[in-house]
Amino acid sequence: MDMDATMIFHGLAVKRHARPEDVARLICWPHAKVASQLNEAVKSGRVVEISGAYTLGPLARVALEADYSRIYADIRRNDVFLAAYNSFEHVNIELKSLITDWQSVNVGGRIVANDHSDEAYDMAIIDKLGGIHDRVEVILTKLSEAIPRFTFYTAALTQALERAEAGEIEWVSDVKIESYHTVWFELHEDLLRVTGNQRAE
Repeated sequence: MDMDATMIFHGLAVKRHARPEDVARLICWPHAKVASQLNEAVKSGRVVEISGAYTLGPLARVALEADYSRIYADIRRNDVFLAAYNSFEHVNIELKSLITDWQSVNVGGRIVANDHSDEAYDMAIIDKLGGIHDRVEVILTKLSEAIPRFTFYTAALTQALERAEAGEIEWVSDVKIESYHTVWFELHEDLLRVTGNQRAE
């Protein structure tokens, strides 16, 4: 595949079911260019469009996986990038634990779903999220030196955190918006594809 197609397909692989503007923001390309490329990919059968959202077809997915080792060969030998990635994985463990705490609470020795009625509990979690964010910002700065489009994640995570801190708690983990956890999950997926690593279950 040519580089343009690879980047478009990469954006779809990370976003899963995405609108053109979502892919454009992720890969830092003009919306019109992404929309045009996606339309061509639909015509060729490499991409499927359903109600304005796009997803990769099987052949495009296979071709993309084959392209990663060529496109990111230098990144996979870049010690600074790999050190930053390893730092991210350590912080990722803390983020997953924090999201578990966000989604559940201990009531009388029983773990139950967090109904978010305890504002003090929620704000304490969001405060801890702010601490994690401060650390991941430093990591993203290093990652962005090698792959400039990673600045998207810094901006998206910062926006989600600010909205959560302002009381819009859905911006912590709601899957229907670019919440902190949604963007973080996509960042992790992006990094795994770039480095050739597998997601730990």
